[in-house]
Amino acid sequence: MIPAKNESKHLPSLLNSLVQQDYAHRAPLKVFVADAHSTDDTAEIARSFSDRLDIAVIDGGIPSVGRNRGARCSDSEFVLFLDADVELRDPTLLRRALLRMKSQRLHCMTVDITCADGNWKDRFLYRANSYMQRLSAWGMPFGTGMFLLFDRKRFVELGGFDENALFAEDFLLTKQISPLRFSVLQGEVHTSNRRFRRTGHARMVFLFFWTLLNSSNRSHFERDHGYWKEAPVSAE
Repeated sequence: MIPAKNESKHLPSLLNSLVQQDYAHRAPLKVFVADAHSTDDTAEIARSFSDRLDIAVIDGGIPSVGRNRGARCSDSEFVLFLDADVELRDPTLLRRALLRMKSQRLHCMTVDITCADGNWKDRFLYRANSYMQRLSAWGMPFGTGMFLLFDRKRFVELGGFDENALFAEDFLLTKQISPLRFSVLQGEVHTSNRRFRRTGHARMVFLFFWTLLNSSNRSHFERDHGYWKEAPVSAE
């Protein structure tokens, strides 16, 4: 399940990486792209993969809305949420994740995040994020929407992503998972550095810890905190 808006630059890399997953050669891989009224050719690019993936473009919205709509379209045992700017460069990642979910009867799983095109600050902060994810798994789990694999039944029981949340809707949902049913798989997805280009390194660190401190404050998640402004064009 991929929420997308004007993702013509990044979406092909993600979809190509899904084609390369060895799991896709063993079972049909249904992919929903929730297009939030893109003004570029995001939807056309997604449909161009229909000969390699069982892909459908559906109406999207803000990430929480798009993700929920995709989940409602799915009838599979598990549902995987991905951001449009990630790549699964390890072709075994999806198969190994599903095997762990089934064997350990998990409700949710994530993986480490690494930066594909960033500088040392980007790579360091994503490494720190991965460390915090693993540490949190012992108490109050959290994962990011870059890669979240859910048991669909449990996802429905939790009510899905809060559609009133304009910020950190992934944190808000995953913190409800029992540590006994949450895991961080050995492996990683690659993402872009656009979050840091858009928001700034210092502010991203501030928002991370401010969100931890406000984890029980619903109003904190109902403000976008300026997170959704566009990345500067000059930083491309």
